[in-house]
Amino acid sequence: MKVLNVYYIVKPGKRDDFYNAVVKSGVPEKSRAEKGNIKYDYYFPADNENEVLLIEHWRDEAAFKFHTEQEHFKGLQSIKAEYVEDVRMDKFEI
Repeated sequence: MKVLNVYYIVKPGKRDDFYNAVVKSGVPEKSRAEKGNIKYDYYFPADNENEVLLIEHWRDEAAFKFHTEQEHFKGLQSIKAEYVEDVRMDKFEI
């Protein structure tokens, strides 16, 4: 299984706007519907109002690669350009 912890550092005061734009675009719903997706959930850290944590679990590398080739994934890039200042990622193979 491939596990990713994606830390989005959003522009000050834009956390809710970023999350709402992502949901409105359908990225979470479409990602969860992909074959090989096990978990795709967003979290708001209580101690940082400008961070969003996305936890993704994929069956394997092939499922994750397929995900990165989808239109909704590509569309996420324009949302990030508008709201996100930095992205950090932890990747694990389990």
